[in-house]
Amino acid sequence: QVQLVESGGGLVQAGGSLRLSCAASGRTFSGYTMGWFRQAPGKERKFVAAITWSGTSIYSTDSVKDRFAISRDNAKNTVYLQMNNLKPEDTAVYHCAVGVSWTRSSSGYDYWGQGTQVTVSS
Repeated sequence: QVQLVESGGGLVQAGGSLRLSCAASGRTFSGYTMGWFRQAPGKERKFVAAITWSGTSIYSTDSVKDRFAISRDNAKNTVYLQMNNLKPEDTAVYHCAVGVSWTRSSSGYDYWGQGTQVTVSS
């Protein structure tokens, strides 16, 4: 059974940093894309960043790209999201996802974690 378990969320002041982790288990993830999405209250889930098995990454916007960094440790089946200079608008539940597609679309991901709350106070 595939499981994705996120950690590292919390409450931080604007301008602060957090590092999210997501550990995947239950199968071999060789060649899979790993990504992060976020969902703010009352809004739809949105793409944040993704990274291929070989380390190529994409981000949702230039603002995210300038402040966030996605990385992965294939030996540990773990993906990370380093978030710096956090802003109140970054407040959301952050979900990791794994899939065979290289895409920003949530429909391209096969497995999802339960999410970790990130709250940024002004």
